[in-house]
Amino acid sequence: MIRSNLLLYGALGGAVALAACGRSEKGINEVGPAPDLPEIRETLLPPMRIARPVGWGDETPRAPEGFVVTALATDLRIPRQMLVLPNGDILVAEGRGGGAPALRPKDVIAGVIKKQGNTKVEGGDRVTLLRDADNDGRAEVRTVFIDGLNAPYGLAHVDGRIYVAEQDALVSFPYVEGQTRIAASPEEVTRLPSALNHHWTKALTANADGSTLYVGIGSNSNAGERGMAVEEERAVVWAVDRATGARRTIARGIRNPTALAIEPSSAALWAVVNERDEIGPQLVPDYLTSVRDGAFYGWPYSYWGQNIDPRVRPQKPELVAAAVKPDYALGAHVAALGLSFARDGGFGGAFAEGAFIGQHGSWNRQDLAGYKVAWVPFSGGQPAGAPVDFLTGFLTDEGEARGRPVGVWFDPQRRILLVADDLSNTVWRVAPTGAAPGR
Repeated sequence: MIRSNLLLYGALGGAVALAACGRSEKGINEVGPAPDLPEIRETLLPPMRIARPVGWGDETPRAPEGFVVTALATDLRIPRQMLVLPNGDILVAEGRGGGAPALRPKDVIAGVIKKQGNTKVEGGDRVTLLRDADNDGRAEVRTVFIDGLNAPYGLAHVDGRIYVAEQDALVSFPYVEGQTRIAASPEEVTRLPSALNHHWTKALTANADGSTLYVGIGSNSNAGERGMAVEEERAVVWAVDRATGARRTIARGIRNPTALAIEPSSAALWAVVNERDEIGPQLVPDYLTSVRDGAFYGWPYSYWGQNIDPRVRPQKPELVAAAVKPDYALGAHVAALGLSFARDGGFGGAFAEGAFIGQHGSWNRQDLAGYKVAWVPFSGGQPAGAPVDFLTGFLTDEGEARGRPVGVWFDPQRRILLVADDLSNTVWRVAPTGAAPGR
């Protein structure tokens, strides 16, 4: 045991020594429809830097001028994704899944380092209901809505039923508007791939008419190093028939689709996707993309279209030739986990049409990336401009972490944005200054 600890500490020291290799090159554009793709930079260990958690104290996240930020609820148990019901009640999925065994020594080292940037709170394995009936930014009702779940993540509401994507199954519950707890047992819609669960989160949304449920299922490895046998029906998006549970795979090679949403003007399905690691601090950009039926997005054989990843053996040139480029790069390693489109004019002005994106933050580059909520403007159902920092302050000036954003939800009825922060275990509410209750 002593020897193994010494080896681990030695390896950690090596990771620190390699930190200089993780510096980003200046002048490289990491965002937008045509990002720069620098040369691959492999190292024995990936460059690692975690922002040390310090908490918010008396601070709150910073929004643009004309907005106010309040803590709608605190002391949650790892809040992930959210859903606003028609009556304004807010559902918050809480939990932590995963558990894939480490494959290589550097996986052990990375796990130790990444853990330093996470909350020490136990996951709730539940859905919590928050009610802010007077819309003053403070939840006056808070209840455990559904308990005893297996790492819940994606949420949807269709036709009097609540759908929850656990790490191993898509389940549903009967729901009557206004109820604050569901005691009914879950009804299984379909099983979800759950072997290993290197990426455990199962994203969820419903199409415009509610007939189809889309589920995002992440890969079981970084870049296929566990072998492709364990990747069957991983790195995919499923379309599930809500009435029968029948499913078909509509997109493949989409490494880790962590959030799904319907773009309101086109009714098209979009996703934010976390790309692969260990080939450089500015490779590969995480991205926002429309999910095209039948498309292959490259993983693990290529990235950003047909750029080959030389680590993958055997290669599949026929698949690489068919790989499509995503629509919009968000930056390498920003860990985009949240996606919500503005609706019904959004906040107006510069924030009328577009997407809010929760970026959990990097761990494997020296210049920290992400740790914010970004806004990507849209026009005609497509990205149309440079991203804008909408909610910041999650990092201190010294590079310490007050919080880490995950799910985001724009509520057009009340004209607010909700942000789940799974480091401080808070749901933040962003609203225009002086907004009238009920808006």
